[in-house]
Amino acid sequence: MKYPKEYLDEIKTRLKVSTVVSKTVILKKRGKEFVGLSPFKNEKTPSFTVNDEKGFYHCFSTSEHGNIFDFIMKTQNLRFGEAVKALANLAGIKPYTFTKADEEREKKWQEYSEIYNTYVKFYHDSLLKDEKANEARQYLKIRNLTKQEVSKFMIGYVESNPSYYEKLKEKFSEKNIEESGLFYFDDKKKLFVERFKDRIIFPINNISGKPIAIGGRIIKDKNYLAKYINSPETMFFKKGSNLYNLDFVRKLSNKIDYVYLVEGYMDVVGLSKSGINNVVANLGTSLTERQILTLGQFFNEIVICFDGDNSGYKAAVRAAENSIKELRPEKKISFLFLPDGEDPDSFVNKNKKDYFFEFTKKNKIEIHKFIFEHYHKETEDNPSSMAIFEKKLREIASNIKDQFIKKYVLEYFLEQISLFTPNLSKFNKNYKSIKTKTLKKTQKHFNESKSLTTVELKEFSLLYIILQNIVIFQNNLNLLEDIKFFTNENKQILQKLFSHLKVSKKFKIDDLEIDNQLIDKIFKFASIKNIINKYINDEQKIIDLFMEVKRDLKNYELESRIEELESKFSKDFSEQTFNELRELKKTQKIN
Repeated sequence: MKYPKEYLDEIKTRLKVSTVVSKTVILKKRGKEFVGLSPFKNEKTPSFTVNDEKGFYHCFSTSEHGNIFDFIMKTQNLRFGEAVKALANLAGIKPYTFTKADEEREKKWQEYSEIYNTYVKFYHDSLLKDEKANEARQYLKIRNLTKQEVSKFMIGYVESNPSYYEKLKEKFSEKNIEESGLFYFDDKKKLFVERFKDRIIFPINNISGKPIAIGGRIIKDKNYLAKYINSPETMFFKKGSNLYNLDFVRKLSNKIDYVYLVEGYMDVVGLSKSGINNVVANLGTSLTERQILTLGQFFNEIVICFDGDNSGYKAAVRAAENSIKELRPEKKISFLFLPDGEDPDSFVNKNKKDYFFEFTKKNKIEIHKFIFEHYHKETEDNPSSMAIFEKKLREIASNIKDQFIKKYVLEYFLEQISLFTPNLSKFNKNYKSIKTKTLKKTQKHFNESKSLTTVELKEFSLLYIILQNIVIFQNNLNLLEDIKFFTNENKQILQKLFSHLKVSKKFKIDDLEIDNQLIDKIFKFASIKNIINKYINDEQKIIDLFMEVKRDLKNYELESRIEELESKFSKDFSEQTFNELRELKKTQKIN
């Protein structure tokens, strides 16, 4: 029994060829294509190419050629059905089962799809040609939309007293027409009524480009009617799993690595008119984890740009809390807030494309920073409010699925909280109280920390743990072996610490003969201090945290070497470089 073409197309549209191939072959971007060493033959000069735009790979040395299904079958020795299951899993699609119910579903889909195609085409043609659509055409003209945008997005208009249900009945079953959601039954009139009558309609396509739902906007001021309505959910349309314009935007992901996410259909169409095509819209509901995952399959960064009013801001907060759960190390989610009263369409219409791009660069804010700033603004300067503030941020961080992102987001939250709360830094019996910083001092502290690299902060954390737990490390000197530091000043501090720990049971910081400014720097910027100080009497926990930071530094060394080899390989494509790179990546996975 054959897999439905629609199911296979969905897998192909969700997965770039380079995404599948790169799990086996190290690829290097060259123009519109990727190149690498052939997986079908041992070679020193790369002859293997991948073209995402055309959806195929080609090996010049063996003449192997095909799509993602062919690649999986040939490189993993799988049958077609096994390859489909493997790729469906990678694409996040449920496995297809050949049951009687599935056959019925496939038949339903074919008719559902044809009903929508027929409906969309009929009302699109009506908007372009019918005299009854003059008012709708005038409205679109006022919104600065031309025939080009209307045709590109297949925008239509359903007149005030339509009778298209009767025409559809001639070709399709009443049951399937009813289940499409395009009509509803009026109990008083005892007939089916157009859901989108007297509205401009925007077809919502699935990822393959086939219409599966409708969004409708009124063109007359009627307070008793909602400005926008969507099709109800059906067997083939789930609001939380679809995005408006994704079918078009996914094709741009080979050229552009970020996408704008806006609130409305008109924002998408308006930005497209201004030459900004990498835009999608959610469908009148809160942003879902599924929508974030879908966009993440195509783009490295999502820029969420909602309307510049109070409801737009509230929607952004909900979107931030939902989407941060799905944040991944290689992905970014940012927020862009427009001036009050503006929406993306009006803002770009007024200021043009280049200004919008420049505005994005200067004003977008990363998701974790936006969340922190939002809840900090709502926090009062008293212990109860601060406790609620910290509890909320810890809860948000705990819901993040990726363990690495979770760790660093929580670390960021706690470090920022520490800038607004009193801290005690202790060493042996001597400690000094750090007074609550004024706003000016807090800003200075923040600016200083921004100039430090990630690896410097990690080294500070490791040194801080040792300095705060001298006895533990005197009894476990082996823990200090094989530590790799990258900054000269920190290397010297570590060497002096190690020397004193070996020979002296008791010593003071002054005995280390280290510049006090360096010691102050460690105590000031070691991000681990907010965590480690909670485990003063828990030796095993202290050692565990120490080993975790030590592993991070080891991985940094590996990552630096991998980057160096990848750069070298992109120039020489030597087999020796490739083999060394592969071994290092294996070590990286183990660590």
